[in-house]
Amino acid sequence: MLRALAVDDERPSLEELLYLLHADPRIGSAEGAGDATEALRRINRALESGPDGPEAIDVVFLDIQMPGLDGLDLARLLTGFARPPLVVFVTAHEDFAVQAFDLEAVDYVLKPVRKERLAEAVRRAADLRGTTPRIPVHEPDPDHMAVELGGVTRFVAVDDITHVEAQGDYARLHTGQGGSHLVRIPLSTLEDRWRSRGFVRIHRRHLVALRHIDELRLGAGTVSVLVGSEELQVSRRHARELRDLLMRRP
Repeated sequence: MLRALAVDDERPSLEELLYLLHADPRIGSAEGAGDATEALRRINRALESGPDGPEAIDVVFLDIQMPGLDGLDLARLLTGFARPPLVVFVTAHEDFAVQAFDLEAVDYVLKPVRKERLAEAVRRAADLRGTTPRIPVHEPDPDHMAVELGGVTRFVAVDDITHVEAQGDYARLHTGQGGSHLVRIPLSTLEDRWRSRGFVRIHRRHLVALRHIDELRLGAGTVSVLVGSEELQVSRRHARELRDLLMRRP
């Protein structure tokens, strides 16, 4: 049974999160803290009592934007501890996902929190703590990519993806409708997976679907492509291969 600490400076959000946590049978105990400073004091007591002590905490469900010490600051502090609790970020803001996963967060749950989505975060934490057997995860349809938006999992058709932008160990998918989605997959993995579907690397930061390239632009020592309304630079090492592929494109 997981022992949880929920941290949020907004009382209604904290109470709702605690309510959902208490309803999950994998949560043995759950208590709340109104800010990161209070949470840090509580985590220090937990570490002093040891992993099997009465004050122990297995996982922290952590808001990001809080006055004073924010959630990312607290997570950075925890990385310096010998046996820190797991961290699940629970926030209304999508923009901090890259920083959160760089801090080895277990999950990133967007508000308003749905019971099913929080249960998935609890499952991941429980798997990492070894409290429940891992449930096999089936591969999604290869023609679609699962993405999260507003706490809802959606499936984006690969054919609708115009290009992919690297963001550290993550990738941002851009679609023809002007939307974008951040996924926890390195660009190199998508390059290998989608090479047969007509995606080609044009730069260390960009992977582009050949069918969505509208123009190839040659300048004074520069090469770029127009994908919808975006102009993307092509690195020298990829320019020749790209031109050859475009010339052979039906």
